Amino acid sequence: MPNAPKSRGWLLLMHQLPSHPSQLRVKVWRRLAKIGAVALKNSVYVLPQTDASLEDLHWVRREIIDSGGEATIVEAGFVSGQSDDDVEALFRKARDAEYAEVLAEARGLGKRQPLRSGNEKTRRERDAAVKKLEQRLEEIRARDFFLATKGKEATRSVHDLRKRLDASTQKPSRPPKEYQLEELRGRTWVTRSGVKVDRIASAWLILRFIDSKAKVVFVDAKTYEPKADELRFDMFDAEFSHEGDDCTFETLCRRLKLRRPGLSAVAEIIHDIDVKDEKFNRPETAGVAMLIDGLVRKHADDRDRLARGLEIFDEVLAHFARD
Repeated sequence: MPNAPKSRGWLLLMHQLPSHPSQLRVKVWRRLAKIGAVALKNSVYVLPQTDASLEDLHWVRREIIDSGGEATIVEAGFVSGQSDDDVEALFRKARDAEYAEVLAEARGLGKRQPLRSGNEKTRRERDAAVKKLEQRLEEIRARDFFLATKGKEATRSVHDLRKRLDASTQKPSRPPKEYQLEELRGRTWVTRSGVKVDRIASAWLILRFIDSKAKVVFVDAKTYEPKADELRFDMFDAEFSHEGDDCTFETLCRRLKLRRPGLSAVAEIIHDIDVKDEKFNRPETAGVAMLIDGLVRKHADDRDRLARGLEIFDEVLAHFARD
């Protein structure tokens, strides 16, 4: 998890709000809910002690102070009364309630309108609905500090919804073409712009283990027209993309029979970050996810993202290759 607590320490926000404006209380409550805080009692909220949690609470405190209220942030440990386990249970209960809403919406969307039917406008509307649900799920996962029980079920449900929707827009499946590594050298590799973990890692795989001189191009998928001798990855009708439960990185490794010390561990991490089904549940996944999230936030340009990504995955592979 990107914001997993380092230990069983806690941060408390204790606040007192002015009676006016009346909407301030709702505003503060929504802000605290968004960062994942839960109420211990009226006007006392708790978060696990992490650097990110402390920064979030400082912003909430500033909003309260600027609105004429009072707020204090305290580092705390529970000695008697409520225990650490009790507080963790509060977080799981809160996140489970949010995951349950996502599950209900995903199931309702799947039943209300069969994803394979409808015209182009209807499919765009469904795509927008699924994207909204994916964003909602990501927000919940970011504040799911203690792995609520419904998280995996909600993730699988939304992921299945996306797979069904994507399948409805694809051409009839055909056996993938078999390639020899020699055929893939000296080619241009194309993928969608706005690269994140799977596309960054796949480009790294191409440049490190297939063709160090490959040209990697980022395109607008809506306007892109394939050219002769180009190879596409992680995009519609691509030569290499998601296949079954495999992300694009795994597809490249499997179909091209890439074998290097540590590479399977890297593939498992990429899968869990990209597919979000916690299939492998490696302890290193959260750390790599943090690095990729920071990379994406810091660099808007795809070339910059790839350049930094090459360094990150070189280092991740070096860690696993030592064994």
